[in-house]
Amino acid sequence: MALFEGLSSKLENIIKKIRGKGRISETDVKQISREIKMALLEADVNYKVVKEFVKTVSEKAMGSEVLESLTPGQQVVKIVNDEMVRLLGGKFEELKLNPKSTTVYLLCGLQGTGKTTTCGKLANLLRENGKKVMMAACDVYRPAAIEQLKIIGRQLEIPVYSEDSKKAVQIAVNAIDVALKDNFDILLIDTAGRLHIDDDMMAELINIKKTIKPDEILLVVDAMTGQDAVNSAQAFNESMSITGIILTKLDGDTRGGAALSVKSVIGKSIKYACTGEKMNDIEIFHPERMASRILGMGDVLSLIEKAQENIDFKKAREMEKRLMTSGFTLDDFLDQMEQVKNMGSLENILGMMPGVNSAQLRGLKIDEKQIERTKAIIQSMTTKERRLPKILDASRRKRIALGSGNSIQSVNKLLNDFNNMKKMFKSMKGRKGKSLKGISFPF
Repeated sequence: MALFEGLSSKLENIIKKIRGKGRISETDVKQISREIKMALLEADVNYKVVKEFVKTVSEKAMGSEVLESLTPGQQVVKIVNDEMVRLLGGKFEELKLNPKSTTVYLLCGLQGTGKTTTCGKLANLLRENGKKVMMAACDVYRPAAIEQLKIIGRQLEIPVYSEDSKKAVQIAVNAIDVALKDNFDILLIDTAGRLHIDDDMMAELINIKKTIKPDEILLVVDAMTGQDAVNSAQAFNESMSITGIILTKLDGDTRGGAALSVKSVIGKSIKYACTGEKMNDIEIFHPERMASRILGMGDVLSLIEKAQENIDFKKAREMEKRLMTSGFTLDDFLDQMEQVKNMGSLENILGMMPGVNSAQLRGLKIDEKQIERTKAIIQSMTTKERRLPKILDASRRKRIALGSGNSIQSVNKLLNDFNNMKKMFKSMKGRKGKSLKGISFPF
């Protein structure tokens, strides 16, 4: 995850140095604490938060149960991990649901945080979890804000309530009436943002809150704005008593201090994180999993969940059998690529794998467009050619290259990669413990 790239790299190096230590002295603990402090401050984490974090880690690491332990290095790693989990909020807190009526979530935040898009992403996620969802367009000031939400609604096939009116409070009230009448489980209300916090903005939001009494007030925060994000969160919380935070732009190349500061500073949990531009690029913010990723320990649970959501394991097992018996075709190859692509950014997937160093990822150039080029090449083949690639002679390859808008060299490379993969998996046949368990990454 690009947001924590710099911080993660530094903390991984610190962890690596202490993990295998058979003995740790007070001098070692002081050095570790100093390095952690610098890494967090450079990541734009709030100074008071850093001070408290380092103090707690130092005190626990100085304890006799650590210094006299047979595995002191691992004990210190556990302390750092546990404190990072606490810093990020401890445990995930689910959104409230009203069992007797339509649940109302009010989204607020500054302009430019991605609030309207986040409204769509959250609606999509809740709908995927079996809820009947509607959105309401109450941003009556920003040009095209209502139309933007309508477009998102059409794209996701989620209804959007809107009016040709400037009375945001009344629109919210009317939207609730419609949601109740049509038995919607959840109504998401998208409100107006401003370039900065002002009295008029807060007055309107407070008025909406008092009138509709939402079940949750979710503040959308741009993670890339660092301590400004924490400051705006404080201001919103003082006026609105927000119940949770949604962090956006976690895929951005920035230092990430907001994510690590906001829970400690305002005492409200991060509920969700947006990790990309697609409508399914939103995930539950699990503090323990995020801490694991930051410290370079991977996030196996999230990786498994993504695989379970996006990979057809029955089909994958059938493909594996064909792969082992030379029955694997280019259609299978393309299908596997599409399933893995649906899991999200390849960089994010790799970042969830234990032992994958953030510095290694930084140097790795992942060309996501290569998947589209590969898809175009395969789709330019006939059914017979995809099933029997050995018939692809020079003239056929030239035709496929022209039809897909690629070079003959690209076609040749794809076929070589495909053949090499088949050979590799065929050579694994019969080897104990080498099963693919239904997942392969064909690129």
